[in-house]
Amino acid sequence: MRIRFLLPGILWFILCTILFTLPGSSFPKEDWLDKIWFDKWVHIGLIGLLVLSWCWGMQKKVADKQKLANIFRWILFLAIAYGVGMEFVQKHLVANRSFDGGDIIADSAGAIIGYLYSSRVYIKK
Repeated sequence: MRIRFLLPGILWFILCTILFTLPGSSFPKEDWLDKIWFDKWVHIGLIGLLVLSWCWGMQKKVADKQKLANIFRWILFLAIAYGVGMEFVQKHLVANRSFDGGDIIADSAGAIIGYLYSSRVYIKK
């Protein structure tokens, strides 16, 4: 199995993991960013692109639409589980980071957006 089409998803996963595990002191403390929920938008974008990149790679490899739809659902489920898991990692293993239920909601929203977009674009009915 060639991984050429999966490489964007793999690299984006690595980048997300690095960003989610940076110590809290690495981020700027700007009050105006809190007012526009910048952190939540970042979570939506990171996880949405994670789902999108994995779905893009899989649609290049799998021709059967029903099988592809099942794979997309697994990608959605795993992305949400990854977002929840990273919150526990931040709480217990990363300095100056904490568990935030709002981040889980943002991660889930990003995953759903990536899934819906991918389903409409890559699984043509």
